[in-house]
Amino acid sequence: MDCLGWAAKDRSGVLSPYKFKRRPVGSDDISIKITHCGVCHADVVWTRNLLGNSNYPVVPGHEIAGIVKEVGSNVQRFKVGDPVGVGTYINSCRDCEYCNDGWEVHCEKGTLFTFNAIDADGTVTKGGYSSSIVVHERYCFKIPSDYPLASAAPLLCAGVTVYTPMVLHNMNQPGKSLGVIGLGGLGHMAVKFGKAFGLNVTVLSTSISKKEEALNLLGADKFVVSSDHRQMRSLSRSLDFIIDTASGNHPFDPYLSLLRPAGVYALVGFPSEIRFSPGSLNLGMRTFTGSVTGGTKIIQEMIDFCAAQKIYPQIEVIPIQYATEALERLVKRDVKYRFVIDIENSL
Repeated sequence: MDCLGWAAKDRSGVLSPYKFKRRPVGSDDISIKITHCGVCHADVVWTRNLLGNSNYPVVPGHEIAGIVKEVGSNVQRFKVGDPVGVGTYINSCRDCEYCNDGWEVHCEKGTLFTFNAIDADGTVTKGGYSSSIVVHERYCFKIPSDYPLASAAPLLCAGVTVYTPMVLHNMNQPGKSLGVIGLGGLGHMAVKFGKAFGLNVTVLSTSISKKEEALNLLGADKFVVSSDHRQMRSLSRSLDFIIDTASGNHPFDPYLSLLRPAGVYALVGFPSEIRFSPGSLNLGMRTFTGSVTGGTKIIQEMIDFCAAQKIYPQIEVIPIQYATEALERLVKRDVKYRFVIDIENSL
């Protein structure tokens, strides 16, 4: 099928129109008319070849929301006209223990990422900055009909990336205390989930300018400037769980000291190095863990939870023609808190 997208042609990361073909709809596939696509930092990484493995032209985008326009003969879960989402991966072996347990993102043979990955037929996957996509139904998610598609798109990466470690470490139990490092696309969703779970939420940020929004817009209980030693000392050994969304290099020991004994520190950002004193873990019997997105079961659970609790990301909707500038603003952290491309009305 003919498809129109916007692609980066070289490491400048500048996006421009690009025509290509999607594969035919197989018996287990659905074809999706994309209406919205969230803008993730991963889009910056691969459009600019920051890891050295970009396969140009790169059509980025893995926070996809849209409408089913065709279904294969074996498809059971979707029908034409259904609202649907696609996240960071679109295939896996479907046979290993992780796939069988609904954790396809950790597939033993490797998951197939939504863009810039080599598919089984040797072609390069192309993401959601495009008019349509064809995906096996297993890797598609039902979006409730009353949940806005523009708001649904960021859930497919930013939302589930923070939801997953919170649920896995039992931080969905009222009364516990949560610390959130970084108040961007991921961090603001962690605050929203924390409040919906009934947690006491503290935002930890280097920027005092974010205090008012953290407290009054997002509903955090406390705001602490992490460079202020007095404020940090006041939180010592008071948090059950910290979720760290920061990807820039930063010290870890000061934050680890805020955890109660047996507290958990979950890293979902990607700093270039991790360094801390063994005593920060050992002396407090603390756990340091990492996490990425989530398996298909927990992604659907998260979407349904957001719909039931009326949790919506804070978004800035933009046309596809603004995508290059949006990526540059994302690098400068000039977004509150997630760009979403209006594919349907601008492509």
